[in-house]
Amino acid sequence: MPKVLFATSEAHPLIKTGGLADVSGALPIALRALGCDVKIILPAYPEVLSKLSQTKTISQLYIPGIAGTIKLLEGKLPDSNIKALVVDYAAAFKRDGGPYQDPEGKPWQDNAERFALFSKAVCKVALKQANINWQPEIVHCNDWQTGLVPAILRLSQPAQIEGPYIPSVFTIHNLAYQGLYPQEIFFALGLPTELWSHSALEFHNQMSFIKGGLVFADRITTVSPQYALEIQNKKFGYGLEGLLSHRRSQLTGILNGIDDKVWNPIIDPLIKNNYDLDNMQNKSLNKHYLQKYYGLEQTNDLLLGFIGRLVEQKGIDLIIKLIPRLKQLSAQLVILGSGESTFETQLKQLAKKHSDVFRVQIGYDEALAHKIEAGVDAFLMPSKFEPCGLNQMYSLRYGSIPIVTNVGGLSDSVVNVSDKTLKSNTATGFLLDEPNATELIKTINRVTALYKKPKQWASLVKTGMSQQFNWQTSAKQYLKLYQSLISKTTSF
Repeated sequence: MPKVLFATSEAHPLIKTGGLADVSGALPIALRALGCDVKIILPAYPEVLSKLSQTKTISQLYIPGIAGTIKLLEGKLPDSNIKALVVDYAAAFKRDGGPYQDPEGKPWQDNAERFALFSKAVCKVALKQANINWQPEIVHCNDWQTGLVPAILRLSQPAQIEGPYIPSVFTIHNLAYQGLYPQEIFFALGLPTELWSHSALEFHNQMSFIKGGLVFADRITTVSPQYALEIQNKKFGYGLEGLLSHRRSQLTGILNGIDDKVWNPIIDPLIKNNYDLDNMQNKSLNKHYLQKYYGLEQTNDLLLGFIGRLVEQKGIDLIIKLIPRLKQLSAQLVILGSGESTFETQLKQLAKKHSDVFRVQIGYDEALAHKIEAGVDAFLMPSKFEPCGLNQMYSLRYGSIPIVTNVGGLSDSVVNVSDKTLKSNTATGFLLDEPNATELIKTINRVTALYKKPKQWASLVKTGMSQQFNWQTSAKQYLKLYQSLISKTTSF
């Protein structure tokens, strides 16, 4: 079984800002269960160091142009046998704030330098230049923060080889974030000058971190089959659709899974009342608890929920237009999330104006997120684009009907309600054809109409809860991909 170095800028439960952390925390565990020798490598943020167990220094790295010593530490992920390597360089990673932003929510001004250093450290480990007794057979990189790794690896190894060659896989979690920096940053990073070209990292006279992965990785993956198709077109390609279309034979969409031990209403310790298909009355108790928590009347009206970033991508602007119509629709809505200050302010104002049907909590609370999934009747996710999405899978697992846009992983994981799909017991949720407020309100009307038919609604819930989106299925596809790369000499 292959040795895999899984390079990421975040991993749950060590540190999390979004879905990348969920993937990075769960996929390596699923791969290990299949027999892979997997190590995660990520930066040594203070939060990571505080949560790792059995941490020790195993090596020191020396990178040209970087003052001082970079330590390579090893520890274990909590409640798993997965070993994590962490790149410890205080000047880059020991600071208050998040992985990418300062305490005021602004991007760190030296992000390019920080993640270039991290990428160079990953390559040191991959190329057995870190003085540790382990070398991967595959380096799996994720998003722009690790985009330089495939580029550096490719230039460090001959294209045609007879001996060991370390191929790379690059996963696009969200193409909207590309790691774009001015030209002078490129030359300040001490990268090989041949990487400054349109066929490498240059993108409209800027440096693009993500192009390192898209151009130089031996295989590219995205987090759903539909998203792999969408990013080859102008609407979702962000100017990179031509490159991705050119590399389509090396591009694969693999739908993310979910951790079905963490997200399981039967055993979830974070919800008030556990339940399954044979004990759905407890879901009603969770609904009443959630209504009480948010200060809403404990009615049987349709209770909607939203958890996520308060940004246009997630369709929060559409939800804002829905809120004044909630009472007319006989619906309530609870929101948990944070994001753009404009949206946060609007939601707070709407919560005061429509307090009888709408409440919002700004921020993120993992325990409350579980309670929302367990308590709502339906979950709103009207994203403008969605590479994969996980909440719609959580919602299906918890018997909370997803209301989603027909894009990306939402399209791949939710079967739209229609007369035909209801009759065949294949429907699992509601799909919006277009991400606009009119379509959302029209769809909510469809939802409430079905909600008033208890038998049909119960059947829809049952079908949704019967779906399987575990990581074992996804991990088997990644393993097959790894093995195909290892078994042959790779050339570009």
